[in-house]
Amino acid sequence: MKIAILDAMAANPGDLSWAELEEFGEVTAYDVTKPEELYERAKDCEICITNKTVFDRRMIESLPRLRYIGVLATGYNVVDLECCKEKGIVVTNVPEYSTYATAQMTIALILELADKVGIHNQSVKSGDWVRSPQFCYWKEPLTELWNKTAVVVGYGKIGRRVASVLSALGMQVIAVPHRFNSVTDPSDGNIRFMRLEEALPKADLVTLHCPLTEETRGIINKETLSKMKDGAFLINAARGPLIAAEDVAEALRSGRLGGYAADVLEVEPQREDDPFLTTPNTILTPHIAWAPKETRARLITIAADNIRAFLAGDPINVVN
Repeated sequence: MKIAILDAMAANPGDLSWAELEEFGEVTAYDVTKPEELYERAKDCEICITNKTVFDRRMIESLPRLRYIGVLATGYNVVDLECCKEKGIVVTNVPEYSTYATAQMTIALILELADKVGIHNQSVKSGDWVRSPQFCYWKEPLTELWNKTAVVVGYGKIGRRVASVLSALGMQVIAVPHRFNSVTDPSDGNIRFMRLEEALPKADLVTLHCPLTEETRGIINKETLSKMKDGAFLINAARGPLIAAEDVAEALRSGRLGGYAADVLEVEPQREDDPFLTTPNTILTPHIAWAPKETRARLITIAADNIRAFLAGDPINVVN
């Protein structure tokens, strides 16, 4: 059986092994696959593994040997699921492998907005502390999170973990569940549930953890930003298109929004004209919440488990 890993470098730039997949057949790992290279690399394969390489209807219909597509991610919008279902091709994803790492990155982004560790580290290394007439100084205003209100938009496993950490830091936490109509209890311990329009006016900090759907696309926009307090923080470690980028950029330039920290963008890699390259009080990281070595090793193990279950005739984590 031939297996192609089409964008292997993202999950495994060389510090991990594909041995767990090699027990199933002949594995060829390509660092990156351009759209024009996909057919030649996939045409003889029964199994293809992708992260961001797109399988549209045209491509799927050109690959009669293909039986299985494994997505090395939680999101699977890169695959035409309807076409795969028509062709009897099983598509799986890897859910929940990065819950802890993504929550950790979210907290890191929040603390960087509040405490400005990076700016002050650079200042100290440039000699500012050596030259300081006082025993301490700060380059920009710092923010105490205690007793402020955080709104967690999306209350799945990541949202719950972030909410618990923010609560431990002394914040008042309001959760906005993605499917609010499924909420039967108005609270979860110290966490209160509200609809987005009710929660935003109370927010000193908004952090996004909902999936990207037509309902949530652009959920943070000019209208919703206008409901937030002046100077509030916004954090996005979920999906770039959850925000209307130009609206958020304008809110940062005007000072309406006190800070924006994100690990994701609408277009990745970042475009040269991305508005957040020049906005103030902005922290960006290059989609690395999932990237700790332990997290990526877990991803590969679950991907192997998915293939094993498929070959045994009892597939798991099927998304189509």
